[in-house]
Amino acid sequence: MKTLDQTQRIAKATREHLPRIVDLMRGLAEFEKLLDEFRVTKELLERYLFAQEPAAELLVGYIGDEICGYALFLHNFSSFQGRPGIYLEDVYVEPSARGKGLGKALLVEVVRVARERGCRRCEWIVLDWNERAKQFYESLGAKPLNDWRLCRMDVAAMNELLEKDQKKR
Repeated sequence: MKTLDQTQRIAKATREHLPRIVDLMRGLAEFEKLLDEFRVTKELLERYLFAQEPAAELLVGYIGDEICGYALFLHNFSSFQGRPGIYLEDVYVEPSARGKGLGKALLVEVVRVARERGCRRCEWIVLDWNERAKQFYESLGAKPLNDWRLCRMDVAAMNELLEKDQKKR
């Protein structure tokens, strides 16, 4: 756990934090205009984040005694570097707590974890329209990769690909 000042601290999430984290994740989905895709439950988070081999890790950010933000991250691996990296899926601070340094503290803690684990890079995605976030990340030294494009296959596309592949066999 990292203490930022008398009122802020970062801690590794526990099962007891999950109801609040679900609320914060819903807030992020609403902010990103993706609430219709939101399916997270406490049970799903417990299943995947507190398993013997967790799918991801979660930090929570406190202001006083209240959790006001979180960072969700996982390891990836670079075939060019031959070393692990960290992919930051989310860093989110609820609107009423923004501008107090909690988002930066969460991001710094993820970077600290990456360095301690010998990772060669830390990556994340930012929405095109989120100018405030883009400026914030660049002010910290992050560089946008303008020549790379995110590709995504949702469940329907995955199923379709697998069905087509099965028919060819």
